[in-house]
Amino acid sequence: MEKIIKFDSICEYNKHYGVKTEHPLVSVIDFSKVEPKMPSKMNFGFYLVMLKDVKCGDMQYGKHYYDYQEGTLVFMGPGQVAGRSPKPEELSKKACKKMKPKGHALAFHPDLIKGTSLGRNINDYNFFSYQVNEALHISDCEREIVLDCFSKIGFELKQAIDKHSKTLIVSTIELFLNYCLRFYDRQFITRDNQNQGVLNRFEGLLNDYFTSDNPKNIGLPSVGYFASEFNLSSNYFGDLVKKETGKTAQEYIQTKLIDVAKERIFDTTKSVSQIAYELGFKYPQHFTRLFKQRVGYSPNDYRMLN
Repeated sequence: MEKIIKFDSICEYNKHYGVKTEHPLVSVIDFSKVEPKMPSKMNFGFYLVMLKDVKCGDMQYGKHYYDYQEGTLVFMGPGQVAGRSPKPEELSKKACKKMKPKGHALAFHPDLIKGTSLGRNINDYNFFSYQVNEALHISDCEREIVLDCFSKIGFELKQAIDKHSKTLIVSTIELFLNYCLRFYDRQFITRDNQNQGVLNRFEGLLNDYFTSDNPKNIGLPSVGYFASEFNLSSNYFGDLVKKETGKTAQEYIQTKLIDVAKERIFDTTKSVSQIAYELGFKYPQHFTRLFKQRVGYSPNDYRMLN
C-alpha cells in the first residue's frame, strides 16, 4: 500500500515544509523559500489552494494525473488525497533538488470560517471538489490578483492578533474565492467549443441510456454516471452544463426523462407502472409525482387528454 502523509492541522503542514506557523488555522506558503521535498501523496484535513507558477512535474488526484502549467490554481477540500509517489529516478537528494517547485499555497482550516459568511457559503465553491485535471488556468493579470490576495493574508498573519484579524483574513479569503468563481466562468466561456462537444455527447449518451437496458439494470440516470463517462467530477460537469444551458445537470436529465416518458405514455399496451419501471423508477408513485410536477398532469390524465 502506498504511503500517504496525513496533515490534520495547519501546524503539521507548515512543519513539513519548515515554515513558521503564524496562525494555527491559516497559512500562506511561498514554495521558492522552502527546502524541496520528495514527491508524496498527502491527505489534508483543511482547505488548500495551490498556485503553480511553472511546470514542475505531474500530480496525481485519484486515478488522474495533471501536468502543472504556468499560472494554474488547484483546489482541495478536507479529506481529499493528492500528490504522487516518487519515481525511482527521483529518489536521490540530488534529483529532488532539481525538482524544487515554485509557487504558493493558501491553507485554511474549517474552524477558521465557522460562524462567518464564508463558512455558511463554502459549499457554493464547487471547485474544491473538482479533480486536479479540472484545475483553473489563469492569465498574468488574474495571477496578480491571486498574489495580491495572498499577500494581504500574509501581511495580516505577521501582525499582532487583534479583534480585526479574523475578519480581515476571512474576508480576504472570501474575496479571493469569489474572484476564482469569476475566473472559472471565464474559463468555461473560453473553452466554449470544447464544452459544446461535451454537451452534444451528453445528449447522445442520454438517448443511448433510455434505449438500453441501463434503466432496468442501473436505475434512473444520475449526474455522477454521465460525469464519469467524461472523466469529470460531478460538480465540474454540473457547473459546465449549468453555464452552457442555464439548467442544472439534474434538471437537464429530468427534462429528457419527461420527454421520453411522454412518448411512451402513448403506448396504451403498457400501464403507467410498466413505463415507470422501464424508465428506471423503483416505485411508480415516484414517477407519477415527478411527471405531475413537471407536466401539470398525472401520467394517466396526460394519456387521456392526448
